Amino acid sequence: MHSVSVLQRTTPARLTEPATRKLPRIALLIVGVLYIFAGLFFRDPWKTDDLTGLATMLDAYREPSAWLLPQIGSFAFAQEGPLTTWIGALSIMLFSPVFSLFTDPLTAQITAARLPNFLYFFLLLWGVWYGTYLLARRPECQPLPLPFGGEPPARDYGRMLADVAFLFIVASIGIIIRIHETSSFPLLLALFSIAFYGLCRMLDHPIQGGVILGLALGGALLTRGLIGATPIFFTIACAFVSSAYSRKEKPALLLALLVGIACLLAWFLPARASNPYWAASWLFWNFSSFGFSEAGAALKALRDILWFTWPTWPFALLALWNWRSWLQAPHIFIPGTLALGSFLTIMMVDNAFEPEYAMLTVPSAVLAAMSIPTLRRGIINILDWFSIMILSLSMVTVWLGWIALHFGWPAKINHNITRLLTGYEPSISLLAVIASIAVCIFWYFTVSWRLRVNPQALWRGLILSATGLTCTWLLLVLLWLPSINYNRSYKQVSQELSQALATHVNAADCVRQQGVGMGQRAAFRVFDNISFSYKQTCKYTLLQTTRDHINMQSHPFVDNADILWQGARKSERHEVFLLLRLNK
Repeated sequence: MHSVSVLQRTTPARLTEPATRKLPRIALLIVGVLYIFAGLFFRDPWKTDDLTGLATMLDAYREPSAWLLPQIGSFAFAQEGPLTTWIGALSIMLFSPVFSLFTDPLTAQITAARLPNFLYFFLLLWGVWYGTYLLARRPECQPLPLPFGGEPPARDYGRMLADVAFLFIVASIGIIIRIHETSSFPLLLALFSIAFYGLCRMLDHPIQGGVILGLALGGALLTRGLIGATPIFFTIACAFVSSAYSRKEKPALLLALLVGIACLLAWFLPARASNPYWAASWLFWNFSSFGFSEAGAALKALRDILWFTWPTWPFALLALWNWRSWLQAPHIFIPGTLALGSFLTIMMVDNAFEPEYAMLTVPSAVLAAMSIPTLRRGIINILDWFSIMILSLSMVTVWLGWIALHFGWPAKINHNITRLLTGYEPSISLLAVIASIAVCIFWYFTVSWRLRVNPQALWRGLILSATGLTCTWLLLVLLWLPSINYNRSYKQVSQELSQALATHVNAADCVRQQGVGMGQRAAFRVFDNISFSYKQTCKYTLLQTTRDHINMQSHPFVDNADILWQGARKSERHEVFLLLRLNK
């Protein structure tokens, strides 16, 4: 009791009970549902990760042999892991027959493959909320007792910080597009959130927390391989030597390791027995992904991380500074080591990008929440005004671009947009415009409520950030989804290729590919079930090249092949596909 009172007297958190006013659950639910639903459906899959993930799911659904070892046609997709493929294929199997009653079979399958994203998103929010709640109720995290009382009860304080962490996740700029993909990205986010929850739960229920952490570790290995699991391994290693966990709790860390490795071996051993080449390729991808980044690449990754984790990273750094005397306390140690492990992993991965940056999202949001009760009121108000100005400006920009596209003014903006949408014929949806106006009215009333009521609750600044980003995303989806879909979809060129193959290639002949990217290969497989052979004797070849190479006559096979078909996306200025018949 004495140590607890000392910690409470010296804690940097300063808070009164009104600041922990409960945020209505319905507000969190509405923001969450709108956030994940908008942009998930009513569009084609886009390159690259969105298409490759979907292609492996459809192959597993179509070919039972592709369940154990993810494939894209004849290509062994020995990257990442099979868990995303399994869940997506199972969802297609269960729900596509229902959707087929209302739409064509392919659209039904694509829609069904996206349903797990709801599960991933709410697991992400659930793990962050409950993990933060468990940490914030602990005595080390409690605010300084006031001389005449009035500090919040531990339960209310924990709930308030959990709400803030929830809102920080929703307000994170970098994940908003990626979390709507049929890729490993949203699943890895969810698994990191569950791993965080398991680490927190272990403090009260070691065995239960250890099993949850172990399952999350195994899931990360089966989702993103060693890249996805390294930060969790790092945190477990740090926990073994830290005073944040007692001797009673540390055996549960070993249990988590055993459960995680058992999950991996339960898949990998049968996979290696079934196809040693695929298993060897998976191991090679895992180990070859790591290496010391060059200074330029490391600086580029650091720059990208700053926007990807905005607005959490400034508050996360403030938390580490303000709680610097409590680095061994669980509420700082757990998210801090997860964040450090994620950052070190990013620095060690060649060409790290958004799938790797995702690992920073959960610990950054939790640390950012821990900073809020340590900040002065003026700093929190700055977040309010920043959110109002930046997000309102973003919404104005979305509208201005839409006006330029449809009405030609301003002319310069219209020129820049139409250059990216060559051949696109814009049309105005009255329903989408009305819904967009409603979104802006909702944002206006949210800002008006914040300025008029000026609530004392510490979530007041984050509610504007989370709501504003969600409203901006809704505007983008409502006004721009058709044009973005036109710019990024391969459906049209895939259909043209399928018709060309049916016209020029006999069923007995094979077609190999030359230079076709992973996303493009996946697109042809998804939309028209096209697969390519690896036989060197194939008489036909699909070549991916550029317009410049064609004009300069510098593409492969220029002297010994006939061009049977040439195609490209209408909005594409460089990339071209050629179907060639080789003259041997």
